[in-house]
Amino acid sequence: MRGINGKVVIVTGGAGGIGSAICRRFGAEGATVAVFDINQDAASAVAAEIREKGGKAQAYAVDLTSQDSVITAVTAAEKDLGPTDVLVNNAGWDKVGSFLSTEKPLWDKIVAINLYGALYMHHAVVKGMVARGAGRIVNIASDAGRVGSSGEAVYAFCKGGLIAYSKTMARELARQQISVNVVCPGPTDTPLLDDICGEGEKGDKLRTAFTRAVPFGRLGQPDDLPGAVMFLSSDDASFITGQVLSVSGGLTMAG
Repeated sequence: MRGINGKVVIVTGGAGGIGSAICRRFGAEGATVAVFDINQDAASAVAAEIREKGGKAQAYAVDLTSQDSVITAVTAAEKDLGPTDVLVNNAGWDKVGSFLSTEKPLWDKIVAINLYGALYMHHAVVKGMVARGAGRIVNIASDAGRVGSSGEAVYAFCKGGLIAYSKTMARELARQQISVNVVCPGPTDTPLLDDICGEGEKGDKLRTAFTRAVPFGRLGQPDDLPGAVMFLSSDDASFITGQVLSVSGGLTMAG
């Protein structure tokens, strides 16, 4: 897509299922990719794969629940690779359970990763974008944040908040020519979904229920997401901001 080649891109959760697919696609399109993940070894493997295919990538360990860790990682990446042109806030984590059966320690973990992590990344990266008068931000939320999802109350709380935050930031940053858009995956066949569903008969039933709920009749795959992210990061989307795009096989068609 136009305007991706040569750009510096940070992808959080870059070693995960969706994140690694996004990183590989940016690398294939000629971007320089900073693979941010709490798992340094996994991030390094993704970066090495991109380089082996002729791309440019470097891995950075980051704990998104720590603002100091985020600042350190962003500073290192921009020193090594140059100013950030595109930020993709992809990292996420959840554990399914009825809200009334959960307690604050779990809420805190879910909020710290899914909501505060994105806030920290914006704060560390966007100041430079404002100074340069250019930038693209794509936040990966979830259809759970648009229409709700049983057993994911706190996760939906975070992703709904990320959608509202993104729309607000799109307004605040429009004069600086910085776009902020959101991609909402539906149920996607990743390790995170495995964690959500769990093992055994209960896990199998939950995966079957997710699959049946999707009009396309299948779970999403990690490679279903990068195209939307690439488009919103490209020059082809230069006049698009504050928008929410669902990539869910038709699971949510309105709202």
